[in-house]
Amino acid sequence: MTTVSTNKITTGLWFDGQAEDAANFYVAIFPDSKVTHTQRYTEAGQAQHGQAPGSVMIVAFELLNGQHKFTALNGGPQFSHSAAVSFQIDCADQAEVDYYWDKLTEGGDAAHQQCGWLQDKFGVSWQVIPAVLKQLLSSPQREKSDRAMKAMMGMKKLNIEELQKAFDG
Repeated sequence: MTTVSTNKITTGLWFDGQAEDAANFYVAIFPDSKVTHTQRYTEAGQAQHGQAPGSVMIVAFELLNGQHKFTALNGGPQFSHSAAVSFQIDCADQAEVDYYWDKLTEGGDAAHQQCGWLQDKFGVSWQVIPAVLKQLLSSPQREKSDRAMKAMMGMKKLNIEELQKAFDG
């Protein structure tokens, strides 16, 4: 069996001219994050890619001190993001939930979302989840867990205090 280190997988995100803006947006939100490389289109392959020479092709960036690596590609309008793929942020407390929710919903869409899900201004889906939620929902006390689940289903941004109240009855 081949062993793959965790540094060998990079998430690729497809954009239509917004790769650099998206990378800078995410790097500004998450601490200890940075853009690591920008590559531009050249005349080579222009008949296939259709992009102007000199325009941004790829922006590589890392979030949270290199824990998560991404490549943002300006590939054109052929593909768009889907909520079928999302990035989950495990938050230690309500302040962290509020911070990420507020930053990622700037110009995005939280109105049509629920259960801690949101779509940022680039159409990328995120789940902003308090760590305690996993404990509440996986409790062996099924009645309590079900109350927390019902409360969560009625929320957009998750509220730890309200989830705990529902759990406690």
